[in-house]
Amino acid sequence: MQKLDLNLLHALSALLQEGSVVAASRRLGITPSATSRALARLRDVTGDPLLVRAGRGLVPSPRAAQIKQQLPRVMDEVGALLGPGSSLDLTALERVFAIRCREGFAETFGPLLIEAVAKEAPLCRLTFLQKTDKSSSMLRDGSADLETAVLSDRIGPEVRGRRLFEDRYVAVLSSGHPAATQPLDADAFGRFGYVGLYREEMEEHFVANAMLQAGIEQAPCAIVANHAAAIALARQSELIAMAPGIHTRGLQAGVTVSDLPFEAPPFTISLLWHPRLEADPAHRWLRSVVVDTVTGWTRQRHLGEIQQSPERSNR
Repeated sequence: MQKLDLNLLHALSALLQEGSVVAASRRLGITPSATSRALARLRDVTGDPLLVRAGRGLVPSPRAAQIKQQLPRVMDEVGALLGPGSSLDLTALERVFAIRCREGFAETFGPLLIEAVAKEAPLCRLTFLQKTDKSSSMLRDGSADLETAVLSDRIGPEVRGRRLFEDRYVAVLSSGHPAATQPLDADAFGRFGYVGLYREEMEEHFVANAMLQAGIEQAPCAIVANHAAAIALARQSELIAMAPGIHTRGLQAGVTVSDLPFEAPPFTISLLWHPRLEADPAHRWLRSVVVDTVTGWTRQRHLGEIQQSPERSNR
């Protein structure tokens, strides 16, 4: 125990999650050489190699695999035992928070969240993790502190949530698109073609159903994996992309956004977290920052749209 530095637990967690010294150093916000020294100390403390080179990557030893399962709980218990109870000194809080989200969220809200966190807790940092599925496993194992999602039965029943905003799909066209100067009609999807979206969960099937009901039966000209790629294709061609209007606002530079010519139902984006962090003062503060920042931005944007609308000005 004389050789044990509790800060090594954070390094161990990052190394086990990433399986790479370089990737773990990025998550920790330190240099690769410092991460390598932490790994050497961990090997000395545990008497185990922990991570063994296999090709270009590192694979966990059996001992490391066992530690990986227990580590999130141990870190939470140590944090609760040694942490600052009910009082929280944000100016002294030094922590890296991970937010797992779909493409567009970090681009839209990331700058605002980074600024809000730095203003109150200058030693804290945010990491935005790519979200590729609806599983809540990263909340369970502690590799993500928060997650944004449309609620579904694929999310663990124990996960807690808070509504952030309601979003809807819009059409995205290049800035000089021939159809950008007038309201978009259903025939435009046939004249210019459109970009389809493929995801394993097929969560956007309601958009395809709405297109069929509007009489748009032709197949997409291209299929991509995410909204960022769909918007990029639309920006550089005459293809029409479809994406959540608010969620991808940060990706919409250089394009024109238009209402869809058919009814696609709105949906709600929520903030999720695991109940083991419910009472953690630092996590509770982070949740309030995210909720206040995101809802405040969307509320201001909504009011601005109302004030700019012709119907509003004619009243």
